[in-house]
Amino acid sequence: MTAFPERRTTMAAGWSRRMAAFSAVLLLTVWTGHHFGLVETPAFLWVLALVALLAALALLFAGWAFARLWNFGDRGGRDLTVGALVALVVLAPFAVASYWALTFPPLRDISTDLEAPPPLSGAEGSGPVTTPGERRLQAQAYPLVNGRRYDLPFAEALAMVQNVLRRQGWTDTKTRPSSDINVREVVITATAWSFVLELPADVAIRVSGDEETSFIDMRSASRYGRHDLGDNADRIVRFLKELDQEVTGQTGLEQGE
Repeated sequence: MTAFPERRTTMAAGWSRRMAAFSAVLLLTVWTGHHFGLVETPAFLWVLALVALLAALALLFAGWAFARLWNFGDRGGRDLTVGALVALVVLAPFAVASYWALTFPPLRDISTDLEAPPPLSGAEGSGPVTTPGERRLQAQAYPLVNGRRYDLPFAEALAMVQNVLRRQGWTDTKTRPSSDINVREVVITATAWSFVLELPADVAIRVSGDEETSFIDMRSASRYGRHDLGDNADRIVRFLKELDQEVTGQTGLEQGE
């Protein structure tokens, strides 16, 4: 009688499943903690890096286990399949973020006024904080990021801006009038949050004008990282588009840039 060697179960398959499951649980736990304010943003970002590392290692172990299964007939096909699938699900958001990082320009501070952007909360003065190269890059990448001019009195334009702002769900909203009594200008600052990861960004909206015409400029800057993945420009475009609809709905006037 011919004796066949007993098939071994490769340890790599089990490690792939365990590490992938742990990375998924860790991702859900830290995201929930950050969402409810139990985990601070710097710690949240470090844990996200750890999650990506664990998921990548799980894929690596799955590949090793598959090679053992293919070449030596080891057991563990179910574990390596589960590990690979869970790891791919966990890594999917990181893959999307990497694609956005390659697609969007490496900017973190976007403004409709590149020369004199609205001052952010706690910022000194209103001078530009970006370099000339970054301003040229913004102008090329985000042509729709433009301020607004409305044929509306200052008070009416300010009221409409505040109406739109209340619908955004942003926090720490503050209004700072100009120190010059001869200039009708108000800067509204707030804290916004990015989609999914809910990373904080500082927002400033400047409303200026007189009894006939008003001008609105907006600025949005990420607090963390050197790349906003297009978040700030998208926030400004969406806000000003909604403001256009607010003005048109209440007055019938078309917006001007």
